[in-house]
Amino acid sequence: MPLLHSLTLLPTPSSSSSSSSSLVSSPHPNPHHFIKFRTSYRENLRHLKTLRIIPPDTKPNKLPLPDAAEHLLSTVNFLKSKGFSDSDFQRLAFLSPNLFSSNFDPTDVIPIFDFLANELSASPEQSCGLILRCPDLLFSDVEFCLRPTLHFLRQVGVEKLSTPTNLNAHLLNTRVEKLRAKVRFLRSLGLSYDEAEKVCERLPAIFGYSVEGNLMPKYEYLVEEMERSLEELKKFPQYFGFSLEKKIAPRHLHLKERNVRIPLNRMLLWSDQRFYAKWK
Repeated sequence: MPLLHSLTLLPTPSSSSSSSSSLVSSPHPNPHHFIKFRTSYRENLRHLKTLRIIPPDTKPNKLPLPDAAEHLLSTVNFLKSKGFSDSDFQRLAFLSPNLFSSNFDPTDVIPIFDFLANELSASPEQSCGLILRCPDLLFSDVEFCLRPTLHFLRQVGVEKLSTPTNLNAHLLNTRVEKLRAKVRFLRSLGLSYDEAEKVCERLPAIFGYSVEGNLMPKYEYLVEEMERSLEELKKFPQYFGFSLEKKIAPRHLHLKERNVRIPLNRMLLWSDQRFYAKWK
């Protein structure tokens, strides 16, 4: 029976000739190429899912087409060439999905990497660290945003901007006019330009605070409720870095009830345990 079965699979000479002729003249692609193409596409999708660029539970009708998958992989390979590892892509895709859109061209962000390396003097590891903390850096304009901001921050004395911290990453991505607004606020309080720069140097995080929602309420509380002077603020500008509701006001009221007045740094820098143990 196996022999008979195998014989039925053998084409007749006429059918063999006809089949051979049809294969030569057929407009369809080589089936082996098609199989290879499909296998490559499945592998690409599997890799993109592993990187979490494509969510693993994506429905089949929502998966990118072969050309789109190839484009995504070219973006991945470009970013890997700049120092990013597989474990970085989930965060990049979550924080900046535009990086993995069909409209994104990796060559558009080469000036950003050049700026970080040549003007900021960041190593590849530092550049990746900054971008991971603020992927929007990749969509900043070097001439109109990054370069003026870097120049301003260095001018006021902010150092070590290449260190990959959340503060540095977001400072670099801040328009210089927004930074200047904080200096204008400090000068409006009565500080000289040099004094305002000194505050910014000692507390770079001030550039990320809202004037109306953060800095002004703290200053008004300082002079009106705490009856403190601008001179104290000059000595301890880190005052602006503490929460008004959670630390400044509760500790001030605690000391006021006990008729105690101490310097701002002792009032705010001490831990809760040490502070409340000292002034029970």
